[in-house]
Amino acid sequence: MSPRRATSSSSGDSAESRDRSAPGPESPGPKSPGPESPPTSAAAPPGVRSKGTGGCVFDRIADGELAAEVILDEPEILAFLDHRPLFAGHTLVIPRLHVSTLAELTPGLDSALLEACRRIAAAQRKALGCQGTFLALNDVVSQSVPHVHFHVVPRTRGDGLRGFFWPRTRYAAGEAAEVAARLRDALGTASGPRQPADDQANDP
Repeated sequence: MSPRRATSSSSGDSAESRDRSAPGPESPGPKSPGPESPPTSAAAPPGVRSKGTGGCVFDRIADGELAAEVILDEPEILAFLDHRPLFAGHTLVIPRLHVSTLAELTPGLDSALLEACRRIAAAQRKALGCQGTFLALNDVVSQSVPHVHFHVVPRTRGDGLRGFFWPRTRYAAGEAAEVAARLRDALGTASGPRQPADDQANDP
């Protein structure tokens, strides 16, 4: 597939761009492709269409209408560089099929996405010399593009990444059991609370 540059994209059209903190001062900035390395578009293979509404940016990338730096192009999965990365190599991994939320993914497709993320994380370590990976998925809340996508972000100790603040709390008495019961009911499972083996042995 010959590289080509889309002619109708805007600065916010080629990848997710909102709802993230700026990297620290020592973080590598985004690298713009040089003239010898134009973004490539990835048309969907025969029989696989995004089936989006036409307004989804990721559908347009998957259908070859918008340019992106594609690094993995497979029948079900597409992966390309985020055009406003946390660090160089920050990759977005999407299903070609338009799926808006995590709950809508089929069992086969979710495993294919995770396997692609695993391979990309390994490739980042080999190609970029990073030490680890930050893997993230925003589902509805903070999901700036309504198309399921994983962020695979190369990490290095001391890279300055900040802004991911998860305030921890504690359950009130009996609250954890009530929440767990509601989730088991929604999942249709019959499991219940578990106790350490020693506690079970001491039960009357």
